[in-house]
Amino acid sequence: MSLYDEGHTIAGWTGVAIATAGSAVVGLGVCTASLPVAGAGLAVVAVSVLVTWALHLSGWGKPPGVRPREQWGMRVRDAQVREGHPGCVGCRLAGRGRKRSAEAAASVSASAPDAIPAESIPLSPID
Repeated sequence: MSLYDEGHTIAGWTGVAIATAGSAVVGLGVCTASLPVAGAGLAVVAVSVLVTWALHLSGWGKPPGVRPREQWGMRVRDAQVREGHPGCVGCRLAGRGRKRSAEAAASVSASAPDAIPAESIPLSPID
């Protein structure tokens, strides 16, 4: 069994449910040729993104990758959300995790000051 537990979160399932309802309204708007109904459906889809993001930032979404088995349940809130998840776009947009990523970038640049530059390779034999 895999140690990855992707998508089994309150934030994920709530976002999918709202987005599905919004997509159904968009489909209804397309079938009835009603631009206001299709626009309302697109607004519901946009709301699903915001709701999912808010739930993720409040601890109901979890970071990608391997987690301990005791954190696999949907009703378990994420304890490290305050610091921001590494590599998480939602946390970065909220201003979380910037200090950690800046420290990591500084350590990478300090550890390899004489890095070898990448060289280009020809894409075709004509070059």
